[in-house]
Amino acid sequence: MGAGTGLPAVDLGTTDMLEPGTALLIPTETSGYREDIGLFRAETGSYYALDDECPHEVASLSEGWIEGEEIECPLHSSRFCLPDGRVLCLPAVRDARTHRIEIREGRVLLYPGTAATRT
Repeated sequence: MGAGTGLPAVDLGTTDMLEPGTALLIPTETSGYREDIGLFRAETGSYYALDDECPHEVASLSEGWIEGEEIECPLHSSRFCLPDGRVLCLPAVRDARTHRIEIREGRVLLYPGTAATRT
């Protein structure tokens, strides 16, 4: 587990709840996590979750632009890799925290506070 609480899974809905290339803010009241989480559906169709607040400056990543498997911050255009949260360009210098997503029986499950792992 990442630097988190390892909270139980939260069922966010069906896999068709978001169109590819779109995002959704998951508030702390829904996830039980200490910060809002951004849920992203990459253009490839895969789901990812990152802390919603950009690690560079206060801005909502879920309000940014998805291209491929990257999210661009709407404030200063820093880009982050959705699968692993790596920062891809300045001005951000810190990676975004990831949260594990699992697709099970057509449902999107979020594991708040558990870091995503690449397979």
